[in-house]
Amino acid sequence: MRLQDKKAIVTGGGRGIGRAIALSYASEGADILVNYHSNDEAAQDVVKQVKDMGRNAVAVKADVSKYDDAYKMVDTAVNELGGIDILVNNAGMSKPSMLLKMAEEDWDKIVDIHLKGTFNASQAAGRYMREQKSGRIINVISSAGMYGTIGQINYSSAKAGVIGFTKSACRELGRYNVTVNAICPGITATEMTETVRTDEKLRDIYLGRIQLGRFAETEDVAPAFVFFASDEARYVTGQILAVDGGYIG
Repeated sequence: MRLQDKKAIVTGGGRGIGRAIALSYASEGADILVNYHSNDEAAQDVVKQVKDMGRNAVAVKADVSKYDDAYKMVDTAVNELGGIDILVNNAGMSKPSMLLKMAEEDWDKIVDIHLKGTFNASQAAGRYMREQKSGRIINVISSAGMYGTIGQINYSSAKAGVIGFTKSACRELGRYNVTVNAICPGITATEMTETVRTDEKLRDIYLGRIQLGRFAETEDVAPAFVFFASDEARYVTGQILAVDGGYIG
């Protein structure tokens, strides 16, 4: 058990990659706070599966883009799970539009959930990690934040910001034995990527860029999160790991 008795928060943990991370952590011995924004049923299903593995779990509805919600979420992990050792900043969504047509509220919404949400949750969890002199913060980024993408300037900008956040936070928190890393998943079989994976033209374009010739399953991505959360990565911080089948190359 690589995460025996560790306490983990996975934001956006009810579905997609977040769900796979939560279940992988539980299978390695961790207790899990499953954060969600709207789908209570999905989050409760993850909680049930975690408990079926013999681990403790709780679902918490919170909008991490809101400061108070993020702090209450972290406090719940401390009070109900007994601490916070691992934070995965995975919550996210997409509102695509071209630059010249994008509504201000769509810019704000995406930047707030991805970038401000990462800040809020990390600051809240960081207080406890500093006191206990240990912790793992793992951020989720995207190739869009590294290279840009047409029609998603809000998402690309937010993810580029998370890269900068990761690099800065690792420098600030390293003195407390807290590591901060980021994982860049490839195009993974989730609701968020359905259009890319099902539109024949888009599918062929993106598959042509992936060296392994297929889209990722959530189970392909989750092991990297286990690694960064484990003692095996105790001397790794400020790094970006692409788990994308060779998309970035």
